[in-house]
Amino acid sequence: MELSRNEKLVLKALGELGSAEPEEIASRTKLRVSAVNRALYWLVRKGLAEVEEEKDCAVALGEEGRLYAERGLPERRALEYLRSKGGEAEISALGEVLDKDEVSIALGWLRRKGLASITGGRLALTEEGRRGDRTEDEKLLERLAQGELMLSQLSEKERSALELLRGRQQVVRIEERSLRKARLTRRGKELFAKGIELEEEISQLTHQIIKTGTWRGKKLRRYDVTLPAPELLPAKLHPLRIIIDEIRSIFLQMGFKEISGPLVESSFWNFDALFVPQDHPAREMQDTFYLEKPARLKLPDRRIVEAVRRAHENGAGTGSTGWRYSWSEELARTALLRTHTTATTIRHLAAEQKPPIKVFCVDRVFRKERITFKHLPEFHQVEGIVVGEVSFADLLGLLREFYSKMGFEQVRFRPGYFPYTEPSLEIEVFFADKEKWLELGGAGIFRPEVTEPLGIRHPVLAWGLGIERLAMLRLGLEDIRELYMSDINWLRRARVR
Repeated sequence: MELSRNEKLVLKALGELGSAEPEEIASRTKLRVSAVNRALYWLVRKGLAEVEEEKDCAVALGEEGRLYAERGLPERRALEYLRSKGGEAEISALGEVLDKDEVSIALGWLRRKGLASITGGRLALTEEGRRGDRTEDEKLLERLAQGELMLSQLSEKERSALELLRGRQQVVRIEERSLRKARLTRRGKELFAKGIELEEEISQLTHQIIKTGTWRGKKLRRYDVTLPAPELLPAKLHPLRIIIDEIRSIFLQMGFKEISGPLVESSFWNFDALFVPQDHPAREMQDTFYLEKPARLKLPDRRIVEAVRRAHENGAGTGSTGWRYSWSEELARTALLRTHTTATTIRHLAAEQKPPIKVFCVDRVFRKERITFKHLPEFHQVEGIVVGEVSFADLLGLLREFYSKMGFEQVRFRPGYFPYTEPSLEIEVFFADKEKWLELGGAGIFRPEVTEPLGIRHPVLAWGLGIERLAMLRLGLEDIRELYMSDINWLRRARVR
């Protein structure tokens, strides 16, 4: 078995010591503690050593304790004063040797230790006090003045004395410590028994070593590529960004062009152009973020505005009766944070009407949602449209293909309702880990009341899919908020499936 020089030194030290802490091994081998720990790591991996962690407590003097170690405990100074006065004195006389706040402390401990008695304001030494022997807590105080001690090193008497010292404020300080002890395994002992031959070796060839020829006659340490390497945690993209980039790549591969639009929209593009009635619940303040500055936005070309108004009021010759109310241009100017990326695709349709058209948009949208494990007020959508000689079957096939490329083989559709598509559907995928179907988005064919006011006479396939919910499935999350928490350990280890 190939061992480095440091590993041999540590193995030899353990063979001689039997069991030792890294600091003891470092002292014996003249290596740094960090080098000892690295060598121990590899000896453990090679089955030659084992390391156990033991819990212990370090006992040291506190601020008051250091003062008492220098001057003596208050009761000791009071006792020596009484002995100098023949064994008796007035309590008030203790002020000659003690600070004002120490007098009551000294009286309490003299009585508790049976060193003195108090009668009528007068203090007298007991037989125990006249002998003047040092008490166990004084002896421990002296030991601690030399440096901290481990609790495991204390005798039963010293542990009892420690409890007395702990009864005083800021006299002792106790901290829990984790101690690592290493020892050889059976294989390690067998190797040690055979003898450890130490020889100088080169673990890394440098330009200087080659140039000077100092490598000649020395052992070159071989590299073992089968040994485990340290964990590397390089920078990487956020898992949600990886999924968004994957979605973008899939649509680009399928021949789509990416478009983008503003986050701040007018109600015209967000709702009216999509034939959403002006009294629809989605427009309420409870569902949409409206802006104060700017409160109103400009409307597009007058021709488009008039065509949308007629569609709302009477259907504008599309075969529909419209919503049959008086459409308000002022409401259409209202500024808001877009609630879906459909606002971007409808803008694009108004500007580019000649088929074939295949575009998609991946971006943020905003809705006035209460934050829960499955809802956020800000999230991502992917929106797309296809314009041309296409059918409802083409829409289903396109969606199946997209989800198949995302790793979901089982896709199904069920009827849905949206104000701007007819027919409409909701998309569900089967998630094997959960063993159930989960809804991920909606789709349909734009109604004539949406397309004809823009001058479009071809069918328009449209869909909108929530990305965060899909990301939760791919990342195995139960709470959508985890996607946005700054948990560095999760960010380092999260794998996109």
